[in-house]
Amino acid sequence: MKQELATKLVRSGEITRRDFAAKTASSLLGVGLLGQSLTSKSFAAFEGSSKLKQAATAKNVIYLYMSGGQSHMDTWDPKEGVETAGPTKPIKTSADGVRISEYLPLTAQQMHHGTVINSLSSTQGAHEQGNYMMHTSYEMRGTIRHPAMGAWLNVFQGGGNSTLPNFVFVGNDSRHPGAGFFPAAQAPLFVSNPENGLKNIKNGSPEEKFQARMKLADELDKDFRTTFPHRNVKAYADMYDDAIAMMKSEDLKAFDLSEEPGELRAAYGKEAFGQGCLLARRLVERGVRFVEVSLGGWDTHNANFVAVPDRCETLDKGLATLISDLHNRGLLEETLVVVTSEFGRTPDINQNAGRDHYPKAFSGVMFGGGVKGGFTYGKTDKEGREVVENKVKIMDFNASIAYALGLPLDQVIYSPSKRPFTIADKGQPLTGIFA
Repeated sequence: MKQELATKLVRSGEITRRDFAAKTASSLLGVGLLGQSLTSKSFAAFEGSSKLKQAATAKNVIYLYMSGGQSHMDTWDPKEGVETAGPTKPIKTSADGVRISEYLPLTAQQMHHGTVINSLSSTQGAHEQGNYMMHTSYEMRGTIRHPAMGAWLNVFQGGGNSTLPNFVFVGNDSRHPGAGFFPAAQAPLFVSNPENGLKNIKNGSPEEKFQARMKLADELDKDFRTTFPHRNVKAYADMYDDAIAMMKSEDLKAFDLSEEPGELRAAYGKEAFGQGCLLARRLVERGVRFVEVSLGGWDTHNANFVAVPDRCETLDKGLATLISDLHNRGLLEETLVVVTSEFGRTPDINQNAGRDHYPKAFSGVMFGGGVKGGFTYGKTDKEGREVVENKVKIMDFNASIAYALGLPLDQVIYSPSKRPFTIADKGQPLTGIFA
């Protein structure tokens, strides 16, 4: 409908496509796209943003977030023959030249599908700030809340299922930035326990009685909506509409993991993370575009070499099975699976046999979605202290995700407070990691 209207208006000469997009964003989102009539000063604020764009290699994203600061030394960038390595040993993988930690043996068999980025570097060394930057590309500010990637995807492209939310978060991390300055409709649906599905979602009243109640509620709210035509009021009403659509959706069964074979569920792992990975696969199958699954417990200041193998066992089952499952179903090519954390951990081992916060150098991994298989990008020195090849800022990492989705990296959107923002700040996509 929107596309047909835009085409008619452009052909009639009444409005340009860019103006149509700006007006649509302004009216529906409560934000504005940067228009051509603005001054050069407005453009200069983001003149460093990448103008690169490609036909999307990924349709969906499954974003696996390792909350707490995952040790790169004991997962994706293990060393050998140096004191900083500790007891962790690297092992060979299914990809020549790619070695990862011995704690990830199942994932090692899937590395021919993925790219390891061993040169991430952040400016944020505290959990909340690092988490925020990794999700938004921006430093935390007290005056504004920036959107996470799933919200940007919602705004730019929308979803593939009209009755399910396009953005879902699975886990218990309350620090997620959500929709940021976008309306609440762009926020993720939070699912704390994947095995419980969505509680109290079904309508227990007869349909006729339910419709009568909704009609009455609409009439009672009408005067208020007319008197206060603000975006938050509209967003609240839209949430009711979306909730009703979801209540009636045939695709709600995506949240019912009991439909899956017991053997496959066991392969993903019994923990909430593994079952969350399974839920993510079921959701992208039904058109949900962005699913994040969180795995905490990586804050290993103490007993790092006890905690990390335990965390890796959970990650290894969920991640390796997810990659294999997506591949077997023909979904991996269109689904970008991302594994990342807010920062790494120190190469030096502290007096408590732990590793401390280390944003200077750490790792992230991407599978499927158009990235090269069996590839390593970037490099740290022999002790894992310094990035010595292809340093990747957080904004560059996020720009690469947006690039895979075919999103415009230089498109400026104004927040309700009239401040300009782009999806990944001035991040430059890592074009070399794509096949």
